[in-house]
Parts: sequence; C-alpha cells; structure tokens
Amino acid sequence: MRVKICGITSVEDGVHAAHAGADAIGLVFYKPSSRYVAVDQAAAIAYGVGPLVTTVGLFVNESKAAIEQVLSQVPLQLIQFHGDEPAAFCEQFARPYIKAIRMEQGIDLEGAMAAHPKAMGFLLDAYKPGVPGGTGEVFDWQRVPTQLARRIVLAGGLTPENVATAREQVKPYGVDVSGGVEASPGKKSPEKVTAFIENATNTLNGVYP
Repeated sequence: MRVKICGITSVEDGVHAAHAGADAIGLVFYKPSSRYVAVDQAAAIAYGVGPLVTTVGLFVNESKAAIEQVLSQVPLQLIQFHGDEPAAFCEQFARPYIKAIRMEQGIDLEGAMAAHPKAMGFLLDAYKPGVPGGTGEVFDWQRVPTQLARRIVLAGGLTPENVATAREQVKPYGVDVSGGVEASPGKKSPEKVTAFIENATNTLNGVYP
C-alpha cells in the first residue's frame, strides 16, 4: 500500500512524513487553498525530504506558463491535476501525471479514466460543488469498481481511524490524506501522520494482495 501525505507546507512536516514512511508528499500550488505553498518553500520541502520520496505538485486549472515556472524551480517527480484539464494539456510537461476525479453522483468513472489514457493513475475524491478537492468528506467506496482499483489512489475524508477499513474494502494502489492528519489547516500532526501511515500499511492477518 502506497501512502501520500498531501498539503505539506513546511520542511519539518515533509521530513517527518518521509521518516514515518510516506511514499509521496503533495505540494499544493492552488492559491485559494489553506495548504498553498509558494515556490521557494516548495523547493525547500522537496529537497528536504530526500531523493527516494516522490514529490507531487498539485495544480487546479493552472496555466501552462505557471506550471512550467514551478517545474523550473521545484524538483517535482509527478504532477497531480485536480481541475478540468484535458489529456492534451496534462501530457505536455515531460512528467508523469495522475488525474483527480471527483466522485459526483452518476459519473462515468471508466469514461473519465479513458479520457486520460496516459495518466499513471487516478485519484478519487469526494464531490462537493465548487470545491476542487480537500473537502474532508468521504464518498461511498462501494462505487469503485473492483477491476479499476489497482489504478486508484483513494482520497476524501481519510483518517487514521478509517484508512485500514478503506484499504481492505477498496484495495486501491494507494491512499492520499491531507486534512485527516492535520493539527490545524496547513499544519500536520506528527502523531496523526505516523498513525495514518501505520494503519494504512499494516496488513490484516498477515496478508495483503
């Protein structure tokens, strides 16, 4: 089980997540977010976590020029597009990417995934009108088709208390958390981060497929 801790805003929080066993950290380049991080701070965090932790940059309907500016200064290994970006836009940055899909009622999930054939994976998040992500709300995990789970990073309202259940029910490729491990908006709780990673990665009955 891979774990991404998103919305990192300080070197301290990034280093703790890495030391606690996070596979990836997320840096939010969406200014309305309480977890927004400026380019210079993002670069410091990315260099601080070390070479074997995937650093993910999150963008929401951002311009090509703005993304390229970030990429020129921050060593991002993966891009997460969290808006309405079409495949052609996402594919032009010489980086692998994942596409966020908000689980609105009636969404054609397979169709949404097919629209991004070169995406490395898909992050499924709860749907809330007018909010691109980070709602802290859980959607119905039974809506994730079993045959698609291995391309899925599950997000939306995950916490140290429910992540093990989510893992066993959905069996996704990975899980993503932000607000569920915070002490306050934009500031992570070291204890919650550690507990989340432990609960996400510990196997039940010694077996996890």
